[in-house]
Amino acid sequence: MTTLVCITIFSVLVNIGLTWYLMPLLKKLFFISENISDLYLTFRSFSIFVKSLYGMNSFHGEPIIQELVERTQMVLEEIEMFREVFEYTLDEELEEEFDDIEENEENTPQAV
Repeated sequence: MTTLVCITIFSVLVNIGLTWYLMPLLKKLFFISENISDLYLTFRSFSIFVKSLYGMNSFHGEPIIQELVERTQMVLEEIEMFREVFEYTLDEELEEEFDDIEENEENTPQAV
């Protein structure tokens, strides 16, 4: 009987300790998830801006801006990889808005 009580007390103490340890870790995880999601959405907005800038008559075909568009896309893909890991806090409404903007950009005729 004494052994069972000791094991139960030990188990309760271990569970309390693990809960105490996990709470700050979960807070950090959600903080990182939120920030990566914000970073992704901000950079996606920048990517849409650069693509629209490249589509303007005065800048279309400019090699520096074309390079900027390509590098922006590469960075966006890297951020997307990290974002998939921390996909707990997504702003789906804002993401759908960006999807619509990109779709409209692709459907509008580009300057030649």
